[in-house]
Amino acid sequence: MKIIQARDYGDMSRKAANVIAAQVIMKPDCVLGLATGSSPVGTYRQLIEWYEKGDVDFGDVTTVNLDEYRGISAENEQSYAWFMHHNLFDYVNINPERTHLPNGMNPDAGQECARYEELICQVGGVDLQLLGLGHNGHIGFNEPGDVFEKGTHCVDLQESTIEANKRFFASADEVPRQAYTMGIRTIMMARKILVIVSGEDKADIVQKAFFGPVVPRVPASILQMHPDVTVVADAAALSKCGSQK
Repeated sequence: MKIIQARDYGDMSRKAANVIAAQVIMKPDCVLGLATGSSPVGTYRQLIEWYEKGDVDFGDVTTVNLDEYRGISAENEQSYAWFMHHNLFDYVNINPERTHLPNGMNPDAGQECARYEELICQVGGVDLQLLGLGHNGHIGFNEPGDVFEKGTHCVDLQESTIEANKRFFASADEVPRQAYTMGIRTIMMARKILVIVSGEDKADIVQKAFFGPVVPRVPASILQMHPDVTVVADAAALSKCGSQK
């Protein structure tokens, strides 16, 4: 695991965008696994800026997103499909037919999860997977549990995740209680993984996830077992790691 320390959120975003841009430049037809939430917004803005300058070309890129709320349509402003369009896809030259997310409106969870797993296989697997890190150690919507979840599955969101996401909704009552998410096995099959973390409020979980034991109660800890992981975190997020980093 390679850990890159950034000064702050802006510096973290630029450093993370550098890793993604390098992947696209080295393999123009690569498959990017993308994440949503507040962590990657700055990274996407930087990629858009470089695209506008002609430094990076998304014309042959394929994307697969980590997750999507269950029961929310792609046109809903709180959906992750909407998020991706308004934070990246609509501002670069990516082919819409090559952008993929779970279908939150499919009521058949088993069917949707199987479809998404097959789609990831059909596009050749993920070359670079971007991840954020939840306060409870979740990656995607893989919540703490007794075992590491395997493939794409439907998950019941924990109260801590609902609480963290309620800022995007009018109230906590409007936050969906379920989501479709890539599983730990699916994430771990990516050839490269890039984790971005910012803020002192993430310092405890950074220490547990990347320097503690590998346990299902801290889902992100499994990333210690992956052969090619880069963590880009600002000084505040790494503040409790001391000499370990």
